[in-house]
Amino acid sequence: MKKMKKYIIAILSIFLMTMGCTDEDYANLNEDPINPSEVPAGFLFANATKTIFDQMGSTSVNRNVFRLFAQYWTECQYTTETNYQIDNRSLPDTHWGIFYRDVLFDLKNAIELVENQEITTDFTPAVQANQLAIIRIVEVYAWQQLVDTFGNIPYTEALMGSENTTPAYDDAQTIYDDLISKINWAYENLDSSAVGFEDQDIVYHDNIESWKKLASTIKFKIGMRLADQNPSLSQTLVTEAVSQGIFSSSSDSFSLQYENNNTNANPLYADLYLSGRQDFVPANTFVDNLNELEDPRRSVFFDSNLVDDDGNVYYEGGIYGSLNNYSLFTHIGSYFYAPDIPVILMDYSEIEFLLAEAVERGYSVGGSAEEHYNNAIRANMEFWEIEEAAIDSYLTQSNVAYSTAPGTWKEKIGMQFWIAMYNRGFEGWTVWRRYEAPTLNLPAESNADIPVRFTYPAEEQTLNATNWSAAASAIGGDNLYTKLFWDVN
Repeated sequence: MKKMKKYIIAILSIFLMTMGCTDEDYANLNEDPINPSEVPAGFLFANATKTIFDQMGSTSVNRNVFRLFAQYWTECQYTTETNYQIDNRSLPDTHWGIFYRDVLFDLKNAIELVENQEITTDFTPAVQANQLAIIRIVEVYAWQQLVDTFGNIPYTEALMGSENTTPAYDDAQTIYDDLISKINWAYENLDSSAVGFEDQDIVYHDNIESWKKLASTIKFKIGMRLADQNPSLSQTLVTEAVSQGIFSSSSDSFSLQYENNNTNANPLYADLYLSGRQDFVPANTFVDNLNELEDPRRSVFFDSNLVDDDGNVYYEGGIYGSLNNYSLFTHIGSYFYAPDIPVILMDYSEIEFLLAEAVERGYSVGGSAEEHYNNAIRANMEFWEIEEAAIDSYLTQSNVAYSTAPGTWKEKIGMQFWIAMYNRGFEGWTVWRRYEAPTLNLPAESNADIPVRFTYPAEEQTLNATNWSAAASAIGGDNLYTKLFWDVN
């Protein structure tokens, strides 16, 4: 905890330094909001890393609506976002701006500082290589997240400040190719005999082997994203990553532990508790599926606020995309109101589901699809502290067991994968995009189709119009239903 407080002080210092340097226009998204000569690279790295976790963990309708897109939760007083009207609160602009301005700029400046730092007996070439590799790993995660949200994005001409305030957009597949090169470089240049960022490493606390495993796991995940679009490359990346070593237990997770205070609490604490608002209830889409499966995670995911005449707790989700009376529906579980819960960006359960898919596709990753599927469900339930007997019973249910659960392998894996990604809205939405499973509801008010991407920020249309227009044309139209390059189902 003492170390975390050091990070907080460093991050808050950077935040205060950047507050006066950020405007809303695109030009200033490309301006360096700090003076890198005055801020150590480790502080920039820690700030960028924490910003990613804060953004992906948030559930504020002004910042992050992925839990709504995945239909885990629905809204009560407002229904704009669950009916997919995301421009109303400039959600694309916010998500885009946070990643470009507050994450990737800091990482770019951190790289420059590390590359230009004088080599000494303490700052050896091996330490320098470790720091650069670790920054690259987080950078690859951030770039992939942007691509998987928008499609084609500014990349080679991005982050150039006043030198180029109207960057061209790069082809998403080409960006993926470069991310593969970067993650390979990072993996090869990590040296466990040297330190990295030491106290400023807020994720793995300077465990270089953990960073190396994260690099190969990101490579594995990139490979699985490409499974339908480029099966040959996908198989190569996956088998290489597995041979290098990917996540093998829940202790490997790419996660950030928050603290039991208002200063460094999990973003959900502010969104759900400190706000005093009652904006969300679990969606009927999610609740109905868990009820049908008699899923033991219901007691954690949901509150026990509904009781029938016989004193039995039951769960009823709010109607997705409709106004919902908060008092009439199941509430979000108390776990999610605690300030000190982690935000997880990648975990062992997720990787085991992907390994099950890899086996079904004929990749040489070891084990059977059923084994990996069971490992994934078990790991997720263990994280939620479900009793072992309940886990064993669940895995033998005919509608859960891999050999008897209904549907194709995509539908079987997709259903359980989606359930396991609860509280990880972006990945839950992506599971649906990749597997087309489970079946999600159309929102009650608009009856609109479920989006497969974010539209580009409105500011891009006005401040970078020529390049925005070219990008929109290249991907087949800047709308919510233009599929990403890897989404070829």
